[in-house]
Amino acid sequence: MILLNPGPVNLSDRVRNALLRPDLCHREVEFSQLQTRIREQLLQVYGLGSGWAAVLLTGSGTAAMEAMISSLVPRNGKLLVIENGVYGERLSKIAKIHEINYITLSHPWNAEIDINALVKLLDENTDITHLAVVHHETTTGRLNNFLELAPICQERQIKILVDAVSSFGAEELNFADWGITACAATANKCLHGVPGVSFVILQRDALPVDTIPRTLYLDLGTYCQQQDQGGTPFTQSVQTFYALTEALQEMTEAGGWRSRHSYYNQLASLVRDGLASIGIKPLLPLGSSSVVLNAYYLPDGFSYEEFHDQLKAQNYIIYSGQGNLAQSIFRVSTMGAITQADMERFIVVVKEIIRNS
Repeated sequence: MILLNPGPVNLSDRVRNALLRPDLCHREVEFSQLQTRIREQLLQVYGLGSGWAAVLLTGSGTAAMEAMISSLVPRNGKLLVIENGVYGERLSKIAKIHEINYITLSHPWNAEIDINALVKLLDENTDITHLAVVHHETTTGRLNNFLELAPICQERQIKILVDAVSSFGAEELNFADWGITACAATANKCLHGVPGVSFVILQRDALPVDTIPRTLYLDLGTYCQQQDQGGTPFTQSVQTFYALTEALQEMTEAGGWRSRHSYYNQLASLVRDGLASIGIKPLLPLGSSSVVLNAYYLPDGFSYEEFHDQLKAQNYIIYSGQGNLAQSIFRVSTMGAITQADMERFIVVVKEIIRNS
């Protein structure tokens, strides 16, 4: 089955076979060495140095999002959440559940960030200390524009917390120039690992000092301190760690995130052009979407369920729209161990389905 959903992804044989490595206790030195290696590999993806830490969690990407927000916004801080899709709205839900002082800048799901509105809101709320934003909003496939966003925050000394769950490893993340304080991500998307491991990349000096954590299991300060010493506060998912270190090594050998970006772009262009040739239009204009995922309007006369099921019968899994987009779009991701031949056949299958309708 070819998974064109935005995670989990198709695995390479190399990563899948890593799951068969020997059972291991998370309190043994061998696990400590494995964990340390992964932390180093994650920092190497974007060339980050000693002022940064990668903190590993057993949990989905949402666990990393929640750990980042609940751990890094201090009790005397104030958070601004930018919403232009489901996952921006999820950041607001996290802030609300943890009783963090926050406000939102909300947009329609298919809209880009309104920079003028952002500046106005920040000028009216000079006590904002942190800003949370999704890098790649998979609700629509939009890649939010950090080139305009970042300097506005830097001028005001606002710390940027990034949901990079579906962009880390395939899209540019310029940590230094964009003033990123932390980003949350996961193994089972652009890194081509297995579901079950997520992580937060953070500036070490961003961790609050001598404060009472809001959460037990997801407190990044606790994890970072113990992982620096080779330990872990709770049981980690050992086999998925094996898979992640192999996936990271595989990506490095293939040329790193830039090479992955280029390959995704090649596949995404193939799909976009192929669908355009039969009149299937993208939701967003070229240049607004990531290379990781694109959203398209459903073919005339098809419900999502019908289109999905016919593609599944041909071994392709697409993804539905969400909310008010559920009845009008479908989404196609190019993450994972997918070949050009897989995507060429996908276009052939779509054409056959429409021709036979």
